[in-house]
Parts: sequence; structure tokens; C-alpha cells
Amino acid sequence: MNQWISDYIKAQKAALDSIPVEAVAKLIKKLREALHADRQIFVFGNGGSASNASHFITDLGKGSSDKVGKRFRCLSLNDNVSWMTAIGNDYSYDDIFVRQLENYGRKGDLVFAISVSGNSPNAVKGLEWAKKNGLETIAFVGAKRGKMAEIADHIIVIDSTHYGRVEDAQMAICHMLCYAFIENPEWGR
Repeated sequence: MNQWISDYIKAQKAALDSIPVEAVAKLIKKLREALHADRQIFVFGNGGSASNASHFITDLGKGSSDKVGKRFRCLSLNDNVSWMTAIGNDYSYDDIFVRQLENYGRKGDLVFAISVSGNSPNAVKGLEWAKKNGLETIAFVGAKRGKMAEIADHIIVIDSTHYGRVEDAQMAICHMLCYAFIENPEWGR
């Protein structure tokens, strides 16, 4: 058991080490630009990535906004369950993100799609619509990259195919994006 735990930690450290520092720094700048231009920030994913999307938006919308003194306009498209189930039931589960973006998304807004496989049909469809309509697209994916990596303007790949390790590393990136402003509020001013 102890060896398995040690090996797991070692593999998790390798996943964290694969986070591209320059790409994360670029996204911090993109968030700052969105804040100053009063652009909307959308985030979505499935399963653990949905939880990460919700957590990310909570930290950005509350924690980062509180410290900066200006509000990030941000929304997790995973958090309106009645709307998601209505879309899934009346149209298709593949449409749960794109149909929300059709209501909210505007040219210049940011769209973050989070996935391990990079092939979630609903996330792919949301990114395709966003790109076609002039929103800036960001994909967080695992080592398989998938279709999302082919579509997105900005891609962060975690060098692992293990769902737990990739999701943990992606959440670390989300925390970095938020704590950049929480710990350095002047970056948002």
C-alpha cells in the first residue's frame, strides 16, 4: 500500500511538472484583459471537470473579484441544472453548453473548456460554436489532446492520461489563475 501511495504521488508530481508556465501566464493576462474590457468568462466540463469548472468560477467570481475590487463577469455553464436537463431532454445532451452560449456568448468573451479526453461531444460543440462566433477559446486537456486541442485558440495539455491526475493538475491551473489576482491584486487594477 505504501509503495502504491508513493508511486501515485510521484506520478502526480510529474503531471504537475508538465504544466506549461508560459501558457498559464498568458491566460492570466487574458483574464486581466477580460476584466478590464468587461468581457464574460464561461467555463464548462463534464464529471470531475464540471466540478472543477464550478470551483474555478467560485474562486474567480468571489475570491479574485473581492481582492481586485472589480468584478470578473464569469459563469460556469454546469451550474444551471434545470436548463441543462431541459436542453438535454428537448434537444440533445451534446447541446447543453452550446445552447447556453447562444444566449450569453458575445464576440470577444472567453470560453474555457475542461476535459481529460478532449473529446467530450458537448464541450467540442461548445468550443466550435464559440470559435465560429468570435469568442476566444481555451482548452484544458490530458495527453490524448482530442478534438478540443484542434479547435481551441489556447491549449494547456497535462502530460498524463490518468483522469484523477489530469483533473488535479487542471484544478491547480484554475487555482493559479485565481490566486494570481488574490495574491497580487494590483495585477487586476
